[in-house]
Amino acid sequence: MAALAWTTAHSVALQLPSMRLLDFSRALEGPPLLVCAPYALHRAQIADIAPGHSLMEALQKAGVARLYLTDWRSAAPEMRYFSIDTYLSDLNVAVDTIGPPVDLAGLCQGGWLSLLYAARFPGKVRRLVLAGSPVDVSAPSDLSRMVASLPQQGFEAMVRQGDGIVSGKHMLQLWSIPFSLPDVEAALQRRLDGKSEDARVLLDRFTHWDSDPLDLPGTYYLEVTDWIFRQNRIAAGHFVALGRKIDLAAVTLPVFLLAAENDIVVPPDQAFATMRLLGTRPAWLQRETEPCSHLGLFMGRRALAGSWRRIARWLQSDLGETASERSRISA
Repeated sequence: MAALAWTTAHSVALQLPSMRLLDFSRALEGPPLLVCAPYALHRAQIADIAPGHSLMEALQKAGVARLYLTDWRSAAPEMRYFSIDTYLSDLNVAVDTIGPPVDLAGLCQGGWLSLLYAARFPGKVRRLVLAGSPVDVSAPSDLSRMVASLPQQGFEAMVRQGDGIVSGKHMLQLWSIPFSLPDVEAALQRRLDGKSEDARVLLDRFTHWDSDPLDLPGTYYLEVTDWIFRQNRIAAGHFVALGRKIDLAAVTLPVFLLAAENDIVVPPDQAFATMRLLGTRPAWLQRETEPCSHLGLFMGRRALAGSWRRIARWLQSDLGETASERSRISA
């Protein structure tokens, strides 16, 4: 299948084994924002699916001048042993290329990766946005219940069958219920009556994106299913990232949490459970709920014009950080 064309103009700032770092910037000055796409099933066009339904476009219009996106690569055989640490390491190279400190916005499973990164390298992250992000899965969801219901040996067998690579097509069959037209309309927050050319093109783009999943490295896949969704290591304080145990209570930077009211993947109770684990002062904690589905958070036109515009203003606002807080260094 041919790659889905991007919606918003950008350049490739960096090519790494795990990703391409895409640069959507329109200026050289200002705090940089790195959007961390989920590395789970679908490609990074979740953040740039179509005009009027693009998070990158919305952030540009809201005044974010320096803007980047992680475009994770589909796993090739030589990537079979890539781990969560591999992706944290490459994310660190991307941040160093942009120039820290950066603002990080993690989408869905890009959220727990962003939180781990912010905890591991606190001096390199200024502010953090977690949108529909699973961290503490003791607050259940359909996804966490599904993982818990399957023996880990089943996941290991899937990796062996793929010679160390987990097929995206196989995952799509296993995890994803086919989207009905009402589901797509809910995600895009727009009626698709099929009569207009715009509606047909938009539906075609969504269908293309949904039917072209990423393959994942077996090592990474087993770590995510076991460590994140079965053992709940991040919330329990047992996760070791690049040789250091992660303590979320030591995360004190400003954090904005966004949840979707009708989210069966990461329901609001799970998305907001992260707040009690952080050491961030209450004045620097923001939370908001959008009346939408999980995908609606990232491509719904009302969510993009509403909560994400407010998030952009929050990123550009003065929260009164002191010089020492702005220049804090990793211990």
